[in-house]
Amino acid sequence: MASTEAQQDASVKTPADADAAPDQLAGLEAGLDALETRVKDRVPVSRVLLDKVLPPVVAIVIVLALWQLAYTLELKPHYQLPSPVDVGHSLQEKWLDGTLLGYVWHSVSRGALGFAASLVIGTPLGLLVARVRFVRAAIGPILSGLQSLPSVAWVPAAIIWFGLTDSTIYAVVLLGAVPSIANGLVSGVDQISPLYLRAGRTLGATGVAGVRHILLPAALPGYIAGLKQGWAFSWRSLMAAELIATSPDLGTGLGQLLDQARVDQDMSLVLAAILLILVVGIGIELLIFAPIERRVLRSRGLLPNAR
Repeated sequence: MASTEAQQDASVKTPADADAAPDQLAGLEAGLDALETRVKDRVPVSRVLLDKVLPPVVAIVIVLALWQLAYTLELKPHYQLPSPVDVGHSLQEKWLDGTLLGYVWHSVSRGALGFAASLVIGTPLGLLVARVRFVRAAIGPILSGLQSLPSVAWVPAAIIWFGLTDSTIYAVVLLGAVPSIANGLVSGVDQISPLYLRAGRTLGATGVAGVRHILLPAALPGYIAGLKQGWAFSWRSLMAAELIATSPDLGTGLGQLLDQARVDQDMSLVLAAILLILVVGIGIELLIFAPIERRVLRSRGLLPNAR
């Protein structure tokens, strides 16, 4: 009898206990949130320099040292393999002439405009291929084939179609970049969980609203990767077009500078132009696309340890 009364007393909750329960639950939730919250420590500048800056600097120093060694040992005649100092002098001459930035800007502006046009065309094309089964069956293999086709193969046809005009160069850039952007978006859409799409339809996100609020945000990692590849293809296509389609009316970009140096048998300027093309292509990818990609991946928890 006594034990029964004790159990009844224990089972009876006082008002104070009822008030304390929500507080305890809130404290528990706060503790769990604290465990899941990642504390972001400020990375020391010395650590950033050691992890991010030092490796590429060391790689560049090694390449320059091997280059200078090959020049010293005369693995090739000096007129065929100039030293890094000779290439630096060629760049300095173009800089002092006031023409170096003009070459770079002419090509970069063309590449940016061609890439923007490729983005406008490739994005809806990728969505159409990704979401319409008949269109994917009809166009999907063609896009993959165009992506594997060297861009330089389009230059003769574009010259015949458009002549030695800017339209020729932009046509080659579009044919090189659009398939990469479209295929990147298709790959991103294919990796979306069907649960997200069903949840979006349940909430009424269909049609354009579904594409804007569900499809594109979920496919963003693959889409960004496609944009990076699209920029690489557009830059390569631009250089191929500038190398072959040369005319005074087209101005002088880095590709024309490279071809001019070849005609003049100026190997130092040839290597300087190649170096500029490499630096501009890599620089735009690192300064624009790489930070965007890291931010997108980090926001999705795919780069938890990234700095």
